[in-house]
Amino acid sequence: MYKKTLFIFLILSLLSLSQTSFSSIAENTPKQPGVVDLRILETTDLHASLVNYDYYQTKADNRIGLVKTATLIRAARHEAQNSLLFDDGDHLKGNPLGEYLARIRGIHKGKIHPVYRAFNFLNYDAIAIGNHEFNYGLDFLNAAIKGAKMPVINANVYSVKKNKHYFTPYVILKRNVVDQTGEKFELNVGVIAFMPTQIMKWDKANLEGKVIAKPIVDTAKEMIPIMKSKGADIIIALAHTGISFEPYSSESENAVYYLTNIPGIDVVLAGHSHSVFPGPVYKNSPKTNIKTGHINGKPVVMAGAFGSRLGIIDLTIQKSSNRWKIIKGISFTRPIADESGKSLVRKDKGLYKLVKPEHQETVDFIKKLGL
Repeated sequence: MYKKTLFIFLILSLLSLSQTSFSSIAENTPKQPGVVDLRILETTDLHASLVNYDYYQTKADNRIGLVKTATLIRAARHEAQNSLLFDDGDHLKGNPLGEYLARIRGIHKGKIHPVYRAFNFLNYDAIAIGNHEFNYGLDFLNAAIKGAKMPVINANVYSVKKNKHYFTPYVILKRNVVDQTGEKFELNVGVIAFMPTQIMKWDKANLEGKVIAKPIVDTAKEMIPIMKSKGADIIIALAHTGISFEPYSSESENAVYYLTNIPGIDVVLAGHSHSVFPGPVYKNSPKTNIKTGHINGKPVVMAGAFGSRLGIIDLTIQKSSNRWKIIKGISFTRPIADESGKSLVRKDKGLYKLVKPEHQETVDFIKKLGL
């Protein structure tokens, strides 16, 4: 009995010592000057899912809704000293709320579309235009994006009349960041966005004769050197395009894999295909590491759709000889609900209050129709 008691005591003592040692190592990890930890956050393919509500079944649905994702956004920001937030497109159309606002109520002068009101409230740094943004026509889109307080970008859609980019193609965000020792630096973050050329088929009636779409990879190869020449320290691609490993052509709809091969692009935020990356579906894909979330050695994230997940890329970057270099990067996603649909987070009360009027208008309109 004595020997057994002594053995258990020794095991517990070793475990305690081991935990103390690991804790001490973590606490004593030296902070490095000129090394910055930067967190990049992504939402994508929201499809007007602002509220955790299924308009078709007229009941709450905790698997969707930016009001839920917003809680993850606030938590992720709280964990990081330096962070940036982006949306990857397809945010205006996709549910009855989007249809009601576009086809019934419209965008009145001085009014801000609730999607962009939500983006303003959450302080997004930039947002991309997705293919579904064209579904209601260019006039509606142009009226809606006037309400956005952050850059709204796309690089591969061109005006036929003016023969130049239809939207702002890229931005270089000047951000003050803090390194691991507390010293402040200015970081020039280049952000560029792309979408599939198939918009010319999908929305031919809305777009023909007004805009053209140029191939994603060709446009990237043209624009990235320009962004570098304008002072971009790192470049993030808001790629409203999915992940495919098929041979690339100028008509490739899903071009993320090939964007990661372009020198100068450091990070890719993917979308369009409603997939989750990193995830098991990509386990055996070429030059892909789902443990670190890398494709061709570069961090990539895709956060599903409808606000179901928040995409996160944690970068460690270092300044040396007046240049910034990414020395580490890892990507992952966080869900708002488990696989059974049980909520993992509360909704953001402030955001819900902000978008509730249009949500309630939509619910009331559906009730009037007797649906």
